[in-house]
Amino acid sequence: MTTPRTEHLVLPGVLTAEQAALTVRGILAEQREDGAIPWFRGHHLDPWDHTEAAMALDAAGEHEAAERAYLWLAAHQVQDGSWYAAYADGDADAVTDRGRETNFVAYIAVGVWHHYLSTGDDNFLDRMWPTVFAAVEFVLQLQQPGGEIGWKREDDGTEVKDALLTGSSSIHHALRCALAIAEEREEPQPDWELAVGALRHAIRRHPERFLDKDRYSMDWYYPVLGGALTAPESKSRIEESWERFVVPGLGVRCVVPNPWVSGGESAELALALWAVGESDRALEILQSIQHLRDEESGLYWTGYVFDAETIWPRELTTWTAGSLLLAVAALGGHEATCAVFGGWLLPRGLDPDCCP
Repeated sequence: MTTPRTEHLVLPGVLTAEQAALTVRGILAEQREDGAIPWFRGHHLDPWDHTEAAMALDAAGEHEAAERAYLWLAAHQVQDGSWYAAYADGDADAVTDRGRETNFVAYIAVGVWHHYLSTGDDNFLDRMWPTVFAAVEFVLQLQQPGGEIGWKREDDGTEVKDALLTGSSSIHHALRCALAIAEEREEPQPDWELAVGALRHAIRRHPERFLDKDRYSMDWYYPVLGGALTAPESKSRIEESWERFVVPGLGVRCVVPNPWVSGGESAELALALWAVGESDRALEILQSIQHLRDEESGLYWTGYVFDAETIWPRELTTWTAGSLLLAVAALGGHEATCAVFGGWLLPRGLDPDCCP
């Protein structure tokens, strides 16, 4: 096993160099030889969280392991360009959820662009382009007339046209990364640009086009994290619900009013805060969830029920550790992570409400 690069993963009150290296090794220990990264050994793999963990490996300089994760996706892509929502750990043929969620499918574009910016590997980008292209085309088949993206396609082919704000915001980010890949390859995709613009307009101007999930913190910060809002809109959105979701000293609630904070949501909020210039607040959030750290493995518990003062569920998940490492990498100035989540080099799409 290699020694992870940790110089940009050191953050006061969050990670020392030794702790960062242990967290990276914790993710590597869960990865299968074929590149698959389950939530943890014995649990399932889903394509979104698999990609999040792979990006964290790239942020730590573990490029070979990250590449194997992306090649796993390429090898197991469904013929229509999608992936299933869940696979049994250790057996890609054992599908445990045969829905094909658009958010999960789109996220590969974010990971592939991040890996390319981390490595400069043109051969990798060429190899993964057909996979990314097919994934985007699958996702855009479920775009609705109002710009929002339908949630998923059932195994029998039925489209679920209801749209989730969190999922569509993540897809907005992924489509911009896909456009950046297309531009790098000098293969312009004007239809994708139009799709991003319509999606961004729906997110910014038409909340009624999405299912009402206002109780969920992800619906609060994901339009910010996905880069769909202007800077003033992002800061206003963060302020308006801060006290609803942030539990001082403990992290971010997953759902209001439940007394449960989660590491993944907290780290993602920190990443969104960094993206809009709120680095001090981002640091405070990351410091507040260190009570979720398992010092033996370097991984993080999924969440904490604070009225019962207990860890729940008893799961040390690769994606929780991955999201924390990505937030720390952004605060630490890791160029590829900053570019991907800060929106550097990413087109916005043709949004009629966008600035000239």
